[in-house]
Amino acid sequence: MIHKALVTDAAIIEGILQDDDTALSRLYKLHFPMVLFFVQSNSGTEDDAKDIFQEAVIVFYEKIKAGQLELNCQVKTFLYSICRRLWLKRLSRSSRFSHGMVEDTESELAPQVEEEVEQAEQNELKFEAMANALSQLGEPCKTLLEDFYIRSMGMAEITDKFGYNNVDSAKNQKYKCLMRLKKLFFLDYQVPS
Repeated sequence: MIHKALVTDAAIIEGILQDDDTALSRLYKLHFPMVLFFVQSNSGTEDDAKDIFQEAVIVFYEKIKAGQLELNCQVKTFLYSICRRLWLKRLSRSSRFSHGMVEDTESELAPQVEEEVEQAEQNELKFEAMANALSQLGEPCKTLLEDFYIRSMGMAEITDKFGYNNVDSAKNQKYKCLMRLKKLFFLDYQVPS
């Protein structure tokens, strides 16, 4: 899944460099719904989301054209971080204006966006390491952990599914699987210093 996203990201960036309008429409189609959901979930409208997304796309586009894009994460992560920061900034401004306070300068936004992008990149690395560790885990551990944590199955259900003698045996196996997963995760993921 990550590999496919990187191929799509590369195609979008290359399309923008080649002045291919379909690259921008693909960018919109792929990533606008995420921004729309975020803005509408945080007191905004569809028009607000369109405005915020447009601002983020302009930043993205101009950085690509100027050869200044240093992308260490997926395009969706980059755009989401910018949109999130812009929207929260806009909400903050409207709140400050209603209280008679002076708005912040745009230059204060840049370090916050960079910090958020950096955090998103770290999260992405963690997710990749966890997906890799889970794929290496093997059976029955992989399915047992997915059943419990992803499919929200109860321990009694898992006991029956896997044929354990009792719930305590299933809990013990889940614990052992978690320890194996943790070990694999930390072999793959190196905490940045």
